Amino acid sequence: MPDQSPWAVLFDMDGVIVANTDFHVNAWLNFSAHYKHPLTLRQYMENINGRVSADAMAYTFGRRVVDDELIALTEEKEAIYRDLYAPHLQPTPGLIDFLTALKAASVRLAVGTSAPQSNVGFTLDGLKIRSYFDAVVDASMISHGKPNPEIYLTAASHVGVAPSRCVVFEDAFAGIEAGIRAGMAVVAVATSHTRAELETTGASLIVDTFAGLTVEQVEKLIM
Repeated sequence: MPDQSPWAVLFDMDGVIVANTDFHVNAWLNFSAHYKHPLTLRQYMENINGRVSADAMAYTFGRRVVDDELIALTEEKEAIYRDLYAPHLQPTPGLIDFLTALKAASVRLAVGTSAPQSNVGFTLDGLKIRSYFDAVVDASMISHGKPNPEIYLTAASHVGVAPSRCVVFEDAFAGIEAGIRAGMAVVAVATSHTRAELETTGASLIVDTFAGLTVEQVEKLIM
């Protein structure tokens, strides 16, 4: 007999809700070059993408960055990103229809993002989609960044759903690993990496966008 208990879909934000990876890359490259710690695209994808700012800054500067310095540097970098992306802000194709269908099916929804609160507001409120989500977990609410599973376990707890009944949508290797380590099914969105690269991650499903994706397709991943 099918499990009738509640289930949830948990969304990463950057690279999933919005296909903005190129803008984050350019922001990080500009920021790191300004501080004479230039990053390459490969370094960004392997060590920055999907990770909380404390870990990303530590990698960039080669030392721990904490407290007021971390706050100031993070906001400086994120302001560069927002300036670059603001004229292009839009949801990933098919997202709004998919969110609407999930809500109609009484699926519980949450965001689990490594982004700071300033970017969460910029994205969710800028797109006017915050009301779709039952919970939003950002970097300020966790102690351990992805690939640690804490962010998705916290999101599941906030919506009152067991991890085994959750599906995570992620684009970054660190985030995919976090979802899998949380005991959840993961859908990889091919906005930051190629399908070939994502096939090595253990994701249950790989999609290019949300266009044409159905509630039934996603629910099957936890049945």
